[in-house]
Amino acid sequence: MKGPAVAKKARSLGARRALVFSAAVISGAATLAGTGAAPASASPGNARGGDYVALGDSYASAPAVPGQVDANCKRSDHNYPSLVAAYERTRLTDVTCSGATTVEMTAPQGTAPAQFAALSRRTDLVTVSIGGNDVGFTTVLGTCARLTSSDPAGAPCRAYFTSGGSDRLTETVEQTAPKVARVLHGIRQRSPHARILLVGYPDLFPDNGVGCTSTSVPFAAGDFPYLRDKEKELNAMLAREAHRHGARYVDTYTPTVGHDLCRPTGQRWIETLTPDTPAAPLHPNAQGEQAMAAAVEHALGCPGWRRG
Repeated sequence: MKGPAVAKKARSLGARRALVFSAAVISGAATLAGTGAAPASASPGNARGGDYVALGDSYASAPAVPGQVDANCKRSDHNYPSLVAAYERTRLTDVTCSGATTVEMTAPQGTAPAQFAALSRRTDLVTVSIGGNDVGFTTVLGTCARLTSSDPAGAPCRAYFTSGGSDRLTETVEQTAPKVARVLHGIRQRSPHARILLVGYPDLFPDNGVGCTSTSVPFAAGDFPYLRDKEKELNAMLAREAHRHGARYVDTYTPTVGHDLCRPTGQRWIETLTPDTPAAPLHPNAQGEQAMAAAVEHALGCPGWRRG
């Protein structure tokens, strides 16, 4: 883990870049297209960064964040791919879709075609947010919420998933690694010259482990550090797979520490089960998507990045 000084610097960078992204989206809104069920695309005439394909799940599609442009996939035109595309002036094809797993990279998801269909040899940049649904984190959180009443001051969720002497969530994360590896390999096969960024998940739970049990955050006090650690395990796995398969991992956790779902409205970038700002429960709001976009942009401009 990075030290406090590094984390503070990263959060400051994220906040500054988020303001820049907001201005870029306003000034570059005309370059964004894609209404109804069609992919969003930046105007080719204004592109300076080539062809950009965004793949992934709801943390990339941004359900309920205004404005929604695809009811089927619950996709926002202010999700992090749209913000990055506006800032970079890329030609964006956004096929991110709420509920997507690694399976939907190569198979249809309802009426949405396989996400890999958007890739080509002309693709210059790919971002992908994937793995959370393979791990079943939404189902896990639902289970943890139901167990809270049995021991609100303890850790009933941890006890449930570690009963029998092993941690089933840790095992599921490990079992998801080869699925993520196949996704990265598939992207490289279809877009051999593209920069590939595997985007991690932002900070959902207080990094210090101190919880905030309530009706809108219905997790037992002792389960907050457990759930925090499971998310860190997921992100660590994604970082390893990115390194092993020639992609760059984008850390969105560090820049969002201090903006978890326990923070008050206006400070939190992840919404509770009863969102106060437009976003899906336990998902990034507009500020969270801005912070994720800032992390992607930082990765794109990071010294030492090599194309391909």
